[in-house]
Amino acid sequence: MPIALVGARLFDGAHMLAGRAVVIENGRILGLPHEQDLGTGIERHRIEGLLAPGFIDVQVNGGGGVLYNDVRSVEGIRTIAEAHRTYGTTGLLPTFITDTRETMAEAVEAMRAALAARVPGVLGIHLEGPFISPERKGVHNPAFIRPIEDEDIAILTSLTEGRTLVTLAPERTGMEAIARLAASGVLVCAGHTAGDYATIMEAARHGLRGFTHLYNAMPPMAGRDPGPVGAALDSPDTWCGLIVDGHHVSDAALRVAIAAKGTERMMLVTDAMSVTGTDLTSFDLHGRTIYRRDGRLTTEDGTLAGSDLDMASAVRNSVERLGLALPDVLRMASLIPAQFLKLDHELGRIAPGYRADLVLLDEGLQVRQTWIGGNSN
Repeated sequence: MPIALVGARLFDGAHMLAGRAVVIENGRILGLPHEQDLGTGIERHRIEGLLAPGFIDVQVNGGGGVLYNDVRSVEGIRTIAEAHRTYGTTGLLPTFITDTRETMAEAVEAMRAALAARVPGVLGIHLEGPFISPERKGVHNPAFIRPIEDEDIAILTSLTEGRTLVTLAPERTGMEAIARLAASGVLVCAGHTAGDYATIMEAARHGLRGFTHLYNAMPPMAGRDPGPVGAALDSPDTWCGLIVDGHHVSDAALRVAIAAKGTERMMLVTDAMSVTGTDLTSFDLHGRTIYRRDGRLTTEDGTLAGSDLDMASAVRNSVERLGLALPDVLRMASLIPAQFLKLDHELGRIAPGYRADLVLLDEGLQVRQTWIGGNSN
């Protein structure tokens, strides 16, 4: 039996609408009729606020006290997804960072099982490293950084469901590996890279799709050496992940990047760690203690180690700190990552035939309720 959500303003992925109902059946959206045109036999659920497409986060290291690197299981993945759903994220890629080949394979197998179990909100896996630059390793463990080999490519291309995203340094992996991954359906991003502009642009011609946490773990752009940041902003067909937390990148630098590239290829990400959804003040990462202080996650020496950010906060920060228009920000949190993932035929919009993955926001852009496949939390 269909149900209708009525009473809220609606952002359908393109426009703000009023007086519309969202009719849902079997996890999909049937239509957006005017409320007065709703037929009989439809159960009405009255809601208040702004109803928008659910947020999609392609970089989530952990949540709910769980770090994917440490808990490589269906239940670990479920805990991470549930923690982020509280903040409006209805689709995500749990992210496994630089580690051994054996544990990477275990993470992929756990994701295979999670996708088969239809864990709500899980869209696939993000493997960040270990094929990265030691010069731009950030908090990644240098002991596990290594060149890519055929056995790695076999693991990276083994998922037959969901999406697989790989972050690598193009100057370390080479163009052949990037082309092989892309041809197999893997989404390839440049990150933790010291590559020069020419190398990154060549990678884009071989299938590089985007850039992981723009500016972070990359050399700064200079007038005669634009580097990966310059390549990201100068390549019109690539996407960029942005961490809008006031710590990873200055607001001014984010505004400059958005002014150069536009919002249409910019997507909000959290890079969240296990503390999201908890009151934990520290956690362990590869034997190092990471401290949670004043909205930052750092090692003892001050190195950033992921973020203490959620998608709802990223949305608010983009409006309040960057001065972006709310419709643009909501697209950066939903439709644009859906396009990056090649899932925009069913996610990122509130439209007939799309999955009923929704978030309800109040006037302060706080999350009041979510739906995944039409099921409310």
